Amino acid sequence: MPRHTLALGLLVIGLTAPARASDPPKAPNVVLILADDLGWGDVGFNGRKAWATPNLDRLAQAGTVFNRWYSAAVVCAPSRAALLTGKDTIHDGVSRNNDDLPSSEVTLAEALKANGYATALFGKWHHGKPRPGSKTYVHPMDQGFDEFFGFTDAVHAWEKFPTKLWHGRELKPVEGYADDLFANHAIDFIARSKDKPFFLYVPFTTSHFHIEAPEDEIALQRGKFVEQDPNVPLNATYAAMVTRLDKNVGRLLAALDAGKLGENTLVIFTSDHGATFEQGNQGTSNALDSNQPFRGQKRTLWEGGIRVPAVVRWPGRVKAGVRSDQIIHMTDVLPTVLAAVGAAAVPAWKVDGRDVLPVWTLGAEAPERTLFWEWRGEGSDQRAAMLGRFKLVVINGGKPELFDVAADQCERRNIVAEHPALAKRLQGELTKWLATERKD
Repeated sequence: MPRHTLALGLLVIGLTAPARASDPPKAPNVVLILADDLGWGDVGFNGRKAWATPNLDRLAQAGTVFNRWYSAAVVCAPSRAALLTGKDTIHDGVSRNNDDLPSSEVTLAEALKANGYATALFGKWHHGKPRPGSKTYVHPMDQGFDEFFGFTDAVHAWEKFPTKLWHGRELKPVEGYADDLFANHAIDFIARSKDKPFFLYVPFTTSHFHIEAPEDEIALQRGKFVEQDPNVPLNATYAAMVTRLDKNVGRLLAALDAGKLGENTLVIFTSDHGATFEQGNQGTSNALDSNQPFRGQKRTLWEGGIRVPAVVRWPGRVKAGVRSDQIIHMTDVLPTVLAAVGAAAVPAWKVDGRDVLPVWTLGAEAPERTLFWEWRGEGSDQRAAMLGRFKLVVINGGKPELFDVAADQCERRNIVAEHPALAKRLQGELTKWLATERKD
């Protein structure tokens, strides 16, 4: 029996007894919505005024906004692998965009499927090169997803108007705006999934370049922004990408309500990492200050690269209309969601994230711990460690810098001279963490 198949068997022992009158209510559905390259400051609930995100704002009002929710990585594949496995980049085998998730890793979809959930992914699955000894990449349907529709590779996931997408394991022609198509499939899945709990993962491609959106959405934003070329309204188009994302999130929430599922559904909305100022973004996120008020962008370990917008809604369980400053790390999602459905991560999985369900549901204090990041690809060598309000950053072998990101969220004032012992401690912990990197 494969190693992780055995582990999944351990997960469900004792959880499959026949239902009794005294059993708790039906397990909650789980909807995980992931934006792509969406900055902390791109949404209304974090202060964006230049365009409206009314559906996301209503979601925020109905749940808890986490001000200090951190991605596990600064590029797409590592951040998504960490989200789905609950493991740090150096432990799940995906530290770079061209790394493929090892088939031995257990995903949230696999864990929930073992507990009786229907599972689906509609959107972007980012695979890398085949692992050593393999000729194929890992497909999402090999990692616990019953249904899949979308992109499997990074290059085509730039396309906002694709001509072909994967339907399961078959590539078929499509027509339309990618995020609209993903939402359509998600809505259909919701309508078909009333008889058993479901896990729906919708990784949209907004606002990852290309900078394109439906013309009807762009028309609503034209003339609102300073443009380098008024005939090519890139900033208006970026805004349209975000407003269309908001509408598609609204469509998903409406589908839950139409099926009378909203009250028993845990909804999580976040982004894979911060917005990018790179060439493919054509200057839009920079001009619009998408990561405001933070320093940095995608591919950097400053707050702009790793602190992302996040909302958790679970009616009657997660407090509504609350903003929390408790620290949440993307690896926490797997163990916390499992706790929410009455299960737990198997110790053999060696999950790095913590079960923070009491933080989500009771407003409890998050566990004190040191969190770590690394970005050692594409010519960069960046490392960071954070304990509470203090964050150590080392960029390309330079001198360590220490910031109080609660008081100085823009990371302008290096306080390493005032706290040399803490800086030394964090640097030592970071070195020890890097030494635990998997070798295969």
